[in-house]
Amino acid sequence: MKLDPVALAVMNNRLAAIAEEMGVVLGQTGYSPNIKERHDFSCALFDARGELVAQAAHIPVHLGSTPLSVRAAIEHLDLGPGDVAALNDPFAGGTHLPDLTLVMPIFLRNERRPFAYAANRAHHADIGGMAPGSMALSTEIYQEGFRLPPVKIVERGEISRDVMALFLANTRVREEREGDLRAQIAALRVGADRLRSLVGNSGKSIVNAAMDDLKDYAARLMESSLRALKPGIYRARDFLDDDGFGTKNIPIHISIRIRGGRAIVDFTGSSRQVRGSVNANYAITLSAVFYVMKCLAAEAVPANEGLMRPITLIAPPGSVVNALAPAAVAGGNVETSQRIVDVLFRAMAKAAPDRVPAASSGSMSNLTIGGFDRVRNRHFSYYETIAGGAGAAPGRPGASGIHTHMTNTLNTPIEALEAYYPMRITEYRIRRGSGGRGRSRGGDGLVREIECLGESNVSLLTERRTLRPWGLFGGGNGSAGANWLVRGKRRVKLAAKTNLTLQAGDRVRIETPGGGGWGR
Repeated sequence: MKLDPVALAVMNNRLAAIAEEMGVVLGQTGYSPNIKERHDFSCALFDARGELVAQAAHIPVHLGSTPLSVRAAIEHLDLGPGDVAALNDPFAGGTHLPDLTLVMPIFLRNERRPFAYAANRAHHADIGGMAPGSMALSTEIYQEGFRLPPVKIVERGEISRDVMALFLANTRVREEREGDLRAQIAALRVGADRLRSLVGNSGKSIVNAAMDDLKDYAARLMESSLRALKPGIYRARDFLDDDGFGTKNIPIHISIRIRGGRAIVDFTGSSRQVRGSVNANYAITLSAVFYVMKCLAAEAVPANEGLMRPITLIAPPGSVVNALAPAAVAGGNVETSQRIVDVLFRAMAKAAPDRVPAASSGSMSNLTIGGFDRVRNRHFSYYETIAGGAGAAPGRPGASGIHTHMTNTLNTPIEALEAYYPMRITEYRIRRGSGGRGRSRGGDGLVREIECLGESNVSLLTERRTLRPWGLFGGGNGSAGANWLVRGKRRVKLAAKTNLTLQAGDRVRIETPGGGGWGR
């Protein structure tokens, strides 16, 4: 069955609306500020084969990689009615350990096989490991937190007490983890109810046909977009600052061959995996390619798995873009994903100069602060990605103080942060002049300074502190970022990646990079 264009557009929006409603439920029922305020989560729907068919406008680094988690759950578990699978293993479809993925099969009445699957992924602000926040300067996956292969967290509608107990025993903030986990389950149940309602109203054959047709349509649109580009091989190289353990200027090399409506994206020549946690697993690299190709499409392509059909990805195993166990990967998800996007855009600027922007800030500027709050008599773990400047584009300056590319979260409002944590915001503003000069100017980064009101452990995972975001077609580079420890009247510059202990009254100051400029 092939649906007419109007019916297909309506069904595309109805499926996407279900994913969006799942996100609303998760955001409103989540327990931690990271879920309620920052919306560090993503929701999507998958067909009976575990292929992505619809997603909400959430976080690109989650959504392009979630299909691997869904298929891992289907492969390893016999999921029945009322079951929910949970996993976070980066080497079984996950991204990094704080990102917990839940997968629920959706059964129709009197059917023995799932009709579809609902899934969501949420960043839990602590998942154990060597430091609060589970984003420490690590050298192997075992230091980064609790690693969960596909297991049933819910079985026949009831939460598995053993799995839940094991999960909660490996986090510093039990009540947050349980609250956020239950919110994820609630969101899945809403998604399942809404999809069954859609099938009841439209018919199983129509919804099934829509899922298949939408993937075919996305594949055709992507193929058409690639045919519109000049055939050729487009190459680029960019670098990560360092891995936190002495390895600097870590290369990521890309070669993109475009011909006949197809693309071969080849990362051969990129660095071998490194000691620090900036290693990206295959799921992250796949997600970055998905995101960039969707951005480059001439028309709005439905965000489903069909988009990748005309694209072949080559990521050498054991490299920094396809790390193998037991590599540390916490920073690969948040930092290397951004650099992969940068190098992909840099190569494609030669093929589509009218559509590609200069480099954005290139770092999520990850900050985690944790410890014991003696006033509230509880452990706490605060995590945040801090926005930077967007790269300028042809005829358009870059936005300032905004999350770009693989992140799409909000900030933690000052009021929420100070009400929930033993911290005080002493400065929060645009970092004027940090964007690159050009015909179109790059966006400015931010300054965010936080005072700790008690002893706290701090972890920083940041990039673009040495190598600046590049300008394009003669535009100037954006300013590099900087991290500082402010102790009384002293200011000490911190490394891009570090763990440290702060005393009451100490401040950590993050100055994020600006975006590159475009044109002379």
